[in-house]
Amino acid sequence: MEHPIISEHSALWNSAQLARHPDWDRTLPPPGTPECNALLKQVQHDLEHGSGACLLHGFPVDDHDLGSAQATLLSMCEQVGTPLSQSAEGDLVFSVRDAGFKMDDPRARGPNTRKKLSFHADRCDVIAFLCLQPAEEGGENDVVSSMLLYNELARNHPDLLTVLMEPFYYARHTVDLGNENPWCQQPVFSFAAGRFACNVLRVLIDRAAEMDELPDLSHEQVEALDLLQTLCEEPERRMRFRLERGDILFLNNWVTLHRRTAFVDAEAEELRRHILRVWLSVPNSRPLNRMFKDNYGAVGAGAVRGGMRAKVD
Repeated sequence: MEHPIISEHSALWNSAQLARHPDWDRTLPPPGTPECNALLKQVQHDLEHGSGACLLHGFPVDDHDLGSAQATLLSMCEQVGTPLSQSAEGDLVFSVRDAGFKMDDPRARGPNTRKKLSFHADRCDVIAFLCLQPAEEGGENDVVSSMLLYNELARNHPDLLTVLMEPFYYARHTVDLGNENPWCQQPVFSFAAGRFACNVLRVLIDRAAEMDELPDLSHEQVEALDLLQTLCEEPERRMRFRLERGDILFLNNWVTLHRRTAFVDAEAEELRRHILRVWLSVPNSRPLNRMFKDNYGAVGAGAVRGGMRAKVD
């Protein structure tokens, strides 16, 4: 089956092109000022209509304790979109740091371990990261344009792209305790009203395949998912960088995939890697394929969608 090639779009880039992109690598004015708010509105626009990846430098980490840093980040993010719950407890700001959980602990999730993560997208339109403290060693970030991946597959592996445009089963996340559905379905690549979207989280696909009531992954599905990760790994495609103290990274989850490398922490607690994460639903978002409704709650352009439902006792 032939698939159309995306010929031109600001979110279609390789690592060298993103490095030169005007959306990338900007200085943050003092938070709360009109200049900062204006920049964040520009970021909101650029995430949907530009590269989909915006890196800002200069958040005044030393002027804040943890609580005020969380509050300031949340206030800044509200200039971009609506913050979403990231847990059954309704947390709007999540601390990405090694929590020391064993891997069989149900509270363990990739962001609170030191391990290397696979390329993925989160359950939101836009994700924001603020670096309070980088790791002693490692913990680099990788970002790739999912439009670039789509084009590579369309040109050279159209059969596997067809597989990735069909629905995959996703198991409910271990911490998504407010969600009554044990599983849902959604495609990796899709279009709605002519608008592109890519979204994948391999760990939940693999967990679904282990569920007795759901089918195993086919050979073609495994081959397609493996190839997608391999394409992401190519240095000329992915942008690798290290978030330093005061850096804020915004990503559009529908046009980028991201991951973090493994890291080693310092002995002193105050020097251990600590990133604050916010999930956002943005008012200028694209429409989505109807298959995303079960997982996101809504698929209309500009709808508030994504995140985790708070658990009701």
